[in-house]
Amino acid sequence: MLRHILSLLALIPAAAHAETLYVRAGRLVDPEAGKVLAAQVLKIEDGRVVAVQGEGPLPAGAKVVDWSGFTVLPGLIDCHVHLADVEQSNNVAEPLLHSAMEIGFIGARNAKKTLLAGFTSVHDVGSFRAYADVELRNAINRGDVPGPRVSAVGAYVTIPGGGGEVTGFSPDVTVPADMRAGVVTDAADTTRKVNALFQNGADSIKLIATGAVLAQGTEPGQIELSGEMMKAAVEVARQRGSWVTAHAHGAAGIKLAIQSGVKAIEHASLIDDEGIALAKAKGVWLDMDIYNGDFIAEVGRRDGWPTDMLRKNDETTEAQREGFRKAVKAGVKLSYGTDAGVFPHGANARQFKYMVRYGMTPMQAIQSATTVAADLLGWSKDVGALSPGHWADMIAVAGDPLRDVSVLENVAHVMKGGEVVK
Repeated sequence: MLRHILSLLALIPAAAHAETLYVRAGRLVDPEAGKVLAAQVLKIEDGRVVAVQGEGPLPAGAKVVDWSGFTVLPGLIDCHVHLADVEQSNNVAEPLLHSAMEIGFIGARNAKKTLLAGFTSVHDVGSFRAYADVELRNAINRGDVPGPRVSAVGAYVTIPGGGGEVTGFSPDVTVPADMRAGVVTDAADTTRKVNALFQNGADSIKLIATGAVLAQGTEPGQIELSGEMMKAAVEVARQRGSWVTAHAHGAAGIKLAIQSGVKAIEHASLIDDEGIALAKAKGVWLDMDIYNGDFIAEVGRRDGWPTDMLRKNDETTEAQREGFRKAVKAGVKLSYGTDAGVFPHGANARQFKYMVRYGMTPMQAIQSATTVAADLLGWSKDVGALSPGHWADMIAVAGDPLRDVSVLENVAHVMKGGEVVK
């Protein structure tokens, strides 16, 4: 029950907007219909869109936001961010150098950057300190700090020493207990820990099914969670009306996670043709961060990141992009997920041009970050579109993203719940 209440709160704007507001859009991208409309006016009441119509006379004294010189889109959605944590660095022990209180302030800063970049909703898929993402979500919902609507997972569900652990330091170092809240050893332990995550406010669950690129001592192709452990997590989530996403790089781990009942796969770097067909058949989303590899290769080498991380990145980057291209052709559901936190928060839109480069049309890329992402989160009635009934979450950009999708990297204006925040 608590999870449902908190999830609903995530869709409530920070402040009530009883007045009526009109937004003039020079061009309006409609991802539901897959088309662009010229000279539209959106009528907003109590933070939600109530009507969309062609340009015409407005009531005397109407409050108007004039974006007639811009292209207007629904607020963007990133389904793979890490707001409440430090950004990736060359120090594997970096997460241990910051207090829980400091992580709270870091999360608030990252949330604001993300919102101002035009991402008005996110799936925060974990921080090393348990429930930091949950508390950040709650702070945003209360209006304490500005930020996007957040769906939070609470903590990584991972094996001891696995891809969701802080690794790479001396074995006699004791990791704080709140960094190991999701560490599990068998199916029964998984059931207990996943229940605890929901009881403490998680909206959904994040499994670390395979090893990771950016965790020392793990390999991307290696299965870490057993099928029994993943099924246990999926069953707890089902009982609570929720769902599970799985970090999975290796082909075997991806297929095992899908067969275990997860709703989405993150990364899917080494997915094979059988895995793509299975995702298509099961209706599973792939959340593939195909920009990330270039950032890691450039900045990681420049800043001296551990050599095994750079090696694993080299082994997965191009394979992931080829898998993405095949998944697009196969018609698999592909949500927009970037792994922001590896690269700086606020730069989330850099991935759009990569998605177009590797097989999507600009409209498909926009849909991945609007309607498709909203469907994954279970929020389709509230976000991801601007038809009547949706929250008035929208952005305005100069230029035409259907001609050059990279214009989404420079958002001029942002509105969340009928309130202009940029």
